[in-house]
Amino acid sequence: MDTNKTIDLNNLKQDKSLTFLYKNIFGRIILKVITLPFVSAIVGKYMSSSLSKGRIEKFITQNNINMDEYEKADYKSFNDFFTRKIKAEKRPFPTDRSLFFSPCDGKLSAYKIKDNTVLPIKGSYYTINHLLCNSRLAKKYKEGYCLVFRLAVDDYHRYAFVDDGIQEKSVKIKGILHTVQPIALNKYPVFVQNSREYAMMHTENFGDIVQVEVGALMVGKIKNHISSGKIERCKEKGMFLFGGSTIILLCDKDAVEIDETFFTNTDNNKETIVKMGQVLGKKR
Repeated sequence: MDTNKTIDLNNLKQDKSLTFLYKNIFGRIILKVITLPFVSAIVGKYMSSSLSKGRIEKFITQNNINMDEYEKADYKSFNDFFTRKIKAEKRPFPTDRSLFFSPCDGKLSAYKIKDNTVLPIKGSYYTINHLLCNSRLAKKYKEGYCLVFRLAVDDYHRYAFVDDGIQEKSVKIKGILHTVQPIALNKYPVFVQNSREYAMMHTENFGDIVQVEVGALMVGKIKNHISSGKIERCKEKGMFLFGGSTIILLCDKDAVEIDETFFTNTDNNKETIVKMGQVLGKKR
């Protein structure tokens, strides 16, 4: 597995528009308006309409997206483009079922959860209890692992199941949408305030895993294909519509062994760049 591609958060340049929104008094007023639910809904409808098609080419150029990696399609809207499907050979999954892989593309931060600890997630601090709004479930993972995948706008925004098993009914938590870029994490308890959805998955090889999908600024819309039932390894679980978003996995340390390099990178304030299907560890 490649654990050498990292992003040093100490050197990461911040988006000037985000600096304005979070550090300027007028920006904070604008932020309050654009995070209102009805504003988010309007933007969402626009992004899913044919009126947004004109944004596609500029977005591809600005973010240096290699469209040769994706299936050919006549995109009907920006969201149609944003959720484009990648060619299967570009995101292969390991055939060995004992290998634990990334469910998505993203920038990975890995944490070992200790008793009564909080998770430092790129400058802010969150408890598992606040994340899930479920103290009983939070206690289950107090000695486990927390894997945080930050998806940027140029990442592939579909994600997969990491194993076969049974998924319990998903839980949706309403919240205020905020960006998941690092600058915002310094000002707000992002995962507490963001809308999010999570589900317990009883897997065949890796024990009980909780997967959380987190919304982002403006239209952090989460679209999962099932709310409960049988799940299949490597099968698509869902997708995010427009907006940088985050996936979090909570794992039992007695069921899965995660490569130590990911924890070391996080301790050194670095995110590890990973792709969907990339091996992160193995079954214990």
